[in-house]
Amino acid sequence: MPSDKALAELTEQCTELCTGILHAALVNVHVIYIAVQHGRGHPVSAEIQYRLEPFRTTPVMKEFMERLDDAIKGNIGLTARIRCFGYAASSIHARN
Repeated sequence: MPSDKALAELTEQCTELCTGILHAALVNVHVIYIAVQHGRGHPVSAEIQYRLEPFRTTPVMKEFMERLDDAIKGNIGLTARIRCFGYAASSIHARN
């Protein structure tokens, strides 16, 4: 795992990207790091789950992913496999 300092900075940048570019409410932004044994492929994976909104267009998501990629590379020096999954509000059932 990267240092606590690197992860703290990455968390801050991820939060800013989500609340800035994606206009997510801060209460809805969750950043979780899970240590795993790397087997094959990219050593870092970022999965973003978000509510579909008219303003979250393909160009907006492209910019978000580019800036997320830059943040990950800049803080931990690795290239991540980034995947974004959009869900219609009627398909999201959540608690807490």
